[in-house]
Amino acid sequence: QVHLVESGGGLVQAGDSLRLSCAASGHTFSNDAAGWFRQGPGKEREFVAGIFWNGVTHYADSVKGRFVISRDNANNTVYLQMNSLKPEDTAVYYCAVKLIEGPIATPSSFVSWGQGTQVSVSS
Repeated sequence: QVHLVESGGGLVQAGDSLRLSCAASGHTFSNDAAGWFRQGPGKEREFVAGIFWNGVTHYADSVKGRFVISRDNANNTVYLQMNSLKPEDTAVYYCAVKLIEGPIATPSSFVSWGQGTQVSVSS
C-alpha cells in the first residue's frame, strides 16, 4: 500500500521561499510520474507541477519560472521548490503518484495521494 507524507509547508511572507517534500513508502516511483497539486479555500484542486520518470517536467502557467519540481528516486522523494511566493499561492498542497492514465495535469490521472501540507503566504 502506498503511503505519501508531505512536509515543508508553513506561513511565510510574499517573496519568500519554501521547499515541500513528499516521501513515498510502499511504492517505487522510479518508473512513475509524480505531481503536485493544490487546493485553495473554496477552490477546486488544481495542478501545480508534474515530473515524469525520465525527468521531464510540466508546470502550471501560474507557477512557471517560480516553482521547480524535482525527484530523488534513491530516496523515493519528490520535491517542490517554491520561490517568490505570492498570497494567491496560499493553499493545501498535495503530492500524488501512480499515474495510471490521462494527462499529468489531471488529478484523476493519479491513484495515490498524500494528506496535504498547508502553505500560507501573507502580503
